[in-house]
Amino acid sequence: MPTVNLLAKAYNSHQLKHVDQSLKSEFKDLNVETKILGTTSRGWIQISLSGQDETPALHYLSDRIGFCPNTLENINKFSIMKGRVATLRTDESGLHVDVGVFSPQIIEATISLRRLQAQIGEGRKTPVKKITRLYGLCKNLPITVKILHIDNDHGYIEAELADSQQKQYRDWTESLLDRLLILGASQDEIELTLEKARLNRDVIDIEPLGMYEHAVVCKLGTDATGLIPKIGKQLRASFFSVFRPKTVLEFVEGKQ
Repeated sequence: MPTVNLLAKAYNSHQLKHVDQSLKSEFKDLNVETKILGTTSRGWIQISLSGQDETPALHYLSDRIGFCPNTLENINKFSIMKGRVATLRTDESGLHVDVGVFSPQIIEATISLRRLQAQIGEGRKTPVKKITRLYGLCKNLPITVKILHIDNDHGYIEAELADSQQKQYRDWTESLLDRLLILGASQDEIELTLEKARLNRDVIDIEPLGMYEHAVVCKLGTDATGLIPKIGKQLRASFFSVFRPKTVLEFVEGKQ
């Protein structure tokens, strides 16, 4: 009976029940039983599988969602990994990313401030606080990194933003469309909330960033920040952040 930690986070017990129902539906034609065991200390979803078809079920989960590496030994140099922004710090050491390493201790991947400045800070000596605000970076926001160095002796991982992550920011900026980042809600919950608030005309799409993390794409001229008070009461357990292309472009052009 293998136990795995999915590369997806749940924010409450209701979402764990939702995952349980989804897995049972996905595997209804397989001889496999899944059981939600809960979450790790960082919120990664933990499940067990048993049955004759557990191997194909594991392959399916690996391809669709991915698994946490759990230990430092399971990470390879230059690999591309999906993680979550860890708690933002004020020590200006850079950006810390939870990549699913928590045994025997939690080890985050660190993107140094200097590298962050080079990749999305226009090479300027911009404080990490300003960079995170510019790009809407917040705790638990999905982010893709490239592993540059692993120090097993000292429990250290050095990383940088993956090319795909930088491309996402470029695409978002070039679109000129605000994005409201919502963490801790399913797409169905977000769609229902937007419908009740009669905001469908202000929204083009809902982009999935993770299982319970999404980017609401606003129509041109719609201010993403202005949507928060209109839907915040319905999504009380969620966290909101904003990506504003105009602000990023002003920074790129040196107007900030």
